[in-house]
Amino acid sequence: MSFRLSTRSTSLRAPLARLTTTPITRRHLSAYGYEQTKALAFTNYGEPKDVLRLHSHSISPAHKDLVTLRFLASPINPADINQIQGVYPSKPNFSTTLGAPEPTAVGGNEGVAEIISAGGSVKGFQRGDWVIMRSPGFGTWRTHAQTTTENLLKIEDKSGLTPLQAGTVSVNPCTAYRMLKDFVTLKEGDWFIQNGANSGVGRAAIQLGKLWGYRSINIIRDRSDPAATEAMKQELKGLGADIVLTDTEAMDKSFRTVIKEATNGGREEIHLALNCVGGKLVNSMAKILAENSHIVTYGAMSREPVTVPAGLQIFKNISYDGFWVSRWSDANPADKKKTVEHVLDLVREGKFKDTPFDEVKWEWETKGEELIKAVQGTLQGFRSGKGVFVFGKT
Repeated sequence: MSFRLSTRSTSLRAPLARLTTTPITRRHLSAYGYEQTKALAFTNYGEPKDVLRLHSHSISPAHKDLVTLRFLASPINPADINQIQGVYPSKPNFSTTLGAPEPTAVGGNEGVAEIISAGGSVKGFQRGDWVIMRSPGFGTWRTHAQTTTENLLKIEDKSGLTPLQAGTVSVNPCTAYRMLKDFVTLKEGDWFIQNGANSGVGRAAIQLGKLWGYRSINIIRDRSDPAATEAMKQELKGLGADIVLTDTEAMDKSFRTVIKEATNGGREEIHLALNCVGGKLVNSMAKILAENSHIVTYGAMSREPVTVPAGLQIFKNISYDGFWVSRWSDANPADKKKTVEHVLDLVREGKFKDTPFDEVKWEWETKGEELIKAVQGTLQGFRSGKGVFVFGKT
């Protein structure tokens, strides 16, 4: 491996920096050990294309209880966009520690980073460890960061994993996992129904449900091309989905008949529904549920409200619940760690497949316009996969 010194120096009279490397790629350390970093940052709420900018600053050498991180992969989730727009319950951390003249926040809530240096008081973490964020709001769309370990969860065993797999485990798979486990006690052979089935959460629910012996009814949006719709149905069935229908089919009068035929004349009851769409589709799902069932809402893609029919509540005792993985993670850090580790074990064993990714390469020379375009593109129609920043030579 070859080395070279960085020209991004903080002082003209600084001594030569000590040469260091990471297991991932070559790094360039500035004079006095200051790390140069770039971040997609914002000072005001708004549309990503209007408020995001690529901001550069320096990070001092790690000391005492601090660790310096180099990010490896950071996904672009819809919630990240909502946070930038100022409409998400979890607020970003506006700070003056980024060397900007006004309080500035960094976008992104999920990702995996490698510890590249640690202060002398740090216990239980060391250089080379992979970590994910314990809670949202940290700001993961950046090349490097510095923090204390109380904000981090360590990936205890990173063998057999890619940064993409580790960096996308804490939101979608955890959401699916907890919703399947925490609201209804399902046993092998039981059914659940969900909309948004081709989303990251939906794909995770299909796979986890199949592993646990559950059967799933999955609803997707109609594509303009019937061939594309059929291809998506077959893709989800390849993951383990039992039934895949479009939202048009789920809203049709024949829907209840179709479900009745699939569930042994309705004798195999459905007690759990997962909702990330909202609107009238939820009522269509609710009507096929058995008494004492739960509808768990974790998103609102249609931006239409979930209306609660009084009859379903009074005569069928259907409960309408909400789930926000950020709140759950804050309240259950030990369970989050166990959930993450279990999913990653399944990944290693080849039992859990990755969500399709649209990799966005982030090198030191990458222009801010390219990165911001990738963020803004998350808001546009059907995508080939989840956008993820994958960091190269930074």
